[in-house]
Amino acid sequence: MKERAARLRAIKKILNTNTIKSQELLLEKLSNNGFNVTQATLSRDLKLLKVAKISSGAKGYYYTLPGEDQLRESDQSFLQDILRGFISLDYSGNIGVMHTMPGHADSVAFALDNLGLQEILGTMAGDDTIIIVLREGFSGKEFMKNLQKWIPELEL
Repeated sequence: MKERAARLRAIKKILNTNTIKSQELLLEKLSNNGFNVTQATLSRDLKLLKVAKISSGAKGYYYTLPGEDQLRESDQSFLQDILRGFISLDYSGNIGVMHTMPGHADSVAFALDNLGLQEILGTMAGDDTIIIVLREGFSGKEFMKNLQKWIPELEL
């Protein structure tokens, strides 16, 4: 997981300091920085970072990171997904169990994973239940408190 976080930081740095027109070029730059990844992994990373390809006019297209407004908008969308599906949350140690409306667990887990909450190590979703694994040192009680800061209208 540490390698992924470092790789995501490297991608951001490369995109902020270079004009990258293809995934092949980005893969090359990552390799030069010590990250040997597949094109499929890079595609997932770009999706996670919400990287877009925009036109530079006659010079073609290049990759760019989203602006703050776009990030806030997507965070709001994730928060709405959680509110739409959430039923309850309980925990034992660093494991949380969230119940959702039937069919909503996948979208709620995706939202939790993509909000960047530092206490979440990962999630696993079924149809109406999500297992949330918290990082070492975080309790379910702390997670619930932080989640409520993000979504005050969430009744835990």
